[in-house]
Amino acid sequence: MDASQYYVTPGLIDIHTHFDAQGADLNLQADHNALPNGVTTAVDAGSSGWKNFVAFKTKVIDHSKTRLLAFLNIVGAGMYGPEVENNVQEMDPEAAARMVRKYPKVIVGIKTAHFQPPTWDAVDRAVKAAELSNTIVMVDFTPKPGREYRDLILRHLRPGDIHTHFYGRDTPQLDEHKKVQPYMLEARKRGVLFDVGHGAGSFWFRIAAPAIEQGFLPDTISTDIHKRSIMLPRANMTTTMSKLLNLGMTLQQIIERSTVNSAKAIRMPELGTLSEGAIADVAILELQKGKFGYLDSGHAKLIGDTKLRCVLTVRNGDIVWDTEGLTLTDWMKAGPYSNFK
Repeated sequence: MDASQYYVTPGLIDIHTHFDAQGADLNLQADHNALPNGVTTAVDAGSSGWKNFVAFKTKVIDHSKTRLLAFLNIVGAGMYGPEVENNVQEMDPEAAARMVRKYPKVIVGIKTAHFQPPTWDAVDRAVKAAELSNTIVMVDFTPKPGREYRDLILRHLRPGDIHTHFYGRDTPQLDEHKKVQPYMLEARKRGVLFDVGHGAGSFWFRIAAPAIEQGFLPDTISTDIHKRSIMLPRANMTTTMSKLLNLGMTLQQIIERSTVNSAKAIRMPELGTLSEGAIADVAILELQKGKFGYLDSGHAKLIGDTKLRCVLTVRNGDIVWDTEGLTLTDWMKAGPYSNFK
């Protein structure tokens, strides 16, 4: 096929999704929401814990065309609301580590999220589980008195650990003059990674724009896609990438942070590449010019002049999305034909 008018990239990697469709009510079906956006590898970010991960694997992961990986929630019961997510007794590092070791090709690390008590139990137990399983931690974090963001990224997280939602309003990345805080630069120097994790409430133009203008770019781009975030803010992969493009990042920077950087972050460098011998995961993207509106998590709008659209996705050598029919024969030349085989 002729792809000369498009950008041919490795299959996109979204490291923060919620695709445990048999689980919590907010979760989505992976293939219908990942593949049309060029995402060939998606990482579910803590929908399940050690108590229910096997059900997630057998009912969803094993049947998904999308390569579906997971961060295991430090909460044994998974992401099922405050009753379990705030219960320290549900956070068993040894049990979580055992589950990771049982499925090392599927579980890439440990996730902690939504913990409200003003203690470090959730973060520290997640880090402990990651240490026991030789993996990484992804943290969704809300500061509390005595549990400050600066301490999270400078003292509690390790090199390679990830703070997701880092353009969100809950964490003080910027000072009162909209300048990137010095501790952000120090944490990055330590090796802590910063992930977009757009979501319904965690991507704000008023934070992302000054940070990007000062050169503080995300290490990885992800969506935190779920039933609420795909609606008004449209937190799918190509739309999230388009927002960052219109905020001043270059296309090369965006592709890098949606493919190779993401693969390295989850310690799977064999993904996110078009190298000879690599798995045939490919996204073909169109860069459109015009007038396009984008919403952030506060439902403020940005009018931009560029938009990324996925026109074709190849997953493990199979064409799974071809919105323009690029690989197909024009119907007037197809002769007798049928889609049914």
